[in-house]
Amino acid sequence: MLVGTRAERVYLAKGSTDLRKSIDGLAALVKEGFDLDPFSSSYFVFCNRKRDKLKILHWDYNGFWLYYRRLEKGKFQWPNENDTGTIQISYRQLRWLLDGLAMEQKKAHPEVKARTVI
Repeated sequence: MLVGTRAERVYLAKGSTDLRKSIDGLAALVKEGFDLDPFSSSYFVFCNRKRDKLKILHWDYNGFWLYYRRLEKGKFQWPNENDTGTIQISYRQLRWLLDGLAMEQKKAHPEVKARTVI
C-alpha cells in the first residue's frame, strides 16, 4: 500500500529496468535518462523484464521512499518491451496496474466533476 501523500503525477518507465538499482540508481535514471526531476512530487514506476516485480520511487519531504512489489503468480500489464522513455498515467491507472488489471478499463465508471449539490 502506498503511504503518505499522493503524488501529483505518475510516470511509468516503458520497457524493462534492471531492478538491482537502488534509490540512487533509479533517481539517476529519472534525471539522466528521462530528463525528469526525481525530487518532484511524482511516482516513478519501474518493472523488470519478467513483469513480476516493480519498484516505485517517490520523494517525500526530506527523503526517498522506495516501494517494492513482487508477484508470486501472474504478471503486471506493462507497456511494450521495445519502447523506451516514460508515459504519464493517473493514480487510478496505477492502482489498476498494481491490482493486475490493464491500465485502460472500459467498464470503469468515468470521473465526474460535480459542480453543485441538489
